[in-house]
Amino acid sequence: MADIKITNLRKNFGPVEVLRDINLDIKSGEFVIFVGPSGCGKSTLLRCISGLESITSGTLEIGGRVVNRVPASKRGIAMVFQSYALYPHMSVRENMAYSMKLRRAPRAEIEARVADAARKLQLEPYLDRYPRELSGGQRQRVAIGRAIVRDPQVFLFDEPLSNLDAALRVATRLEIAKLKEGLPQTTMVYVTHDQVEAMTLADRIVVLNAGRVEQIGTPEELYEHPQSLFVAGFIGSPKMNLLNGPQAEAAGAHTVGIRPEDITLGLGPHQGKVGYVEYLGADTYVFLDIGQGELLTVRQTSRDIPAIGEMVSYDYPAARLHRFDASGVRLA
Repeated sequence: MADIKITNLRKNFGPVEVLRDINLDIKSGEFVIFVGPSGCGKSTLLRCISGLESITSGTLEIGGRVVNRVPASKRGIAMVFQSYALYPHMSVRENMAYSMKLRRAPRAEIEARVADAARKLQLEPYLDRYPRELSGGQRQRVAIGRAIVRDPQVFLFDEPLSNLDAALRVATRLEIAKLKEGLPQTTMVYVTHDQVEAMTLADRIVVLNAGRVEQIGTPEELYEHPQSLFVAGFIGSPKMNLLNGPQAEAAGAHTVGIRPEDITLGLGPHQGKVGYVEYLGADTYVFLDIGQGELLTVRQTSRDIPAIGEMVSYDYPAARLHRFDASGVRLA
């Protein structure tokens, strides 16, 4: 069992409180992703789980064992960093085998585990190459493979794809998804600022804001039922439109949110002036000036694209509105 239980966890750096009363249960075999803006504490929380940062107060359990004072090397975890941290003078095979050699594992076991990890990550053709001979995506897969051979209870990923270009990021994300399928009993905790990674990989997402947990849920729960204005504005790309004034008052709320894909152009009681258009092929984003400061974003698949400066009508189903009170809390 590799469940993780965090109770009332706090982390201070001197007088600065970085994490505040974090309470979180991660089930064995679950893939949980931490998201949030820069400085929200997501990487610090991951480092507290790993043992690379101490905990100021609270309790951290892994597999039912309190590990507050257990060193990182004894926690049964493996961590994959944003920087690949490969040994440049070692081949891929040697990099992947190194931790097991340090533990004086039998040679046959080392070879079997390296071969298995290389097969899972499609690294078999590169085992005798050196890091300088690999692409960024291949290097990151080697770093993941090095973690796999340790057979950890828990995998921790700290923004592992942020150094890759868009195409490599997609390919490596798919490799991580396949890896999770192949290791169903292994718990994985992943930090990212990329919403696509979070929405496509996670069993559950933890949204952090200013050192606190804003909401925990499946990708669908966070997208369809954000419990605060912060989550509503953070989850989704492009982000949810947040409206005040008459449209919110008509819905009995201080603020209402509406997703760009739920707005229809051409009909309806509301009007706006087209300020900008982004054509992306299958989708087009139309940005309307409705007199509220931020432009209203409309996602449409129609090829009938309005011109910049044109006045257009728009509408949305009342049932698709997300309603929030003056303190930013979701209304029933």
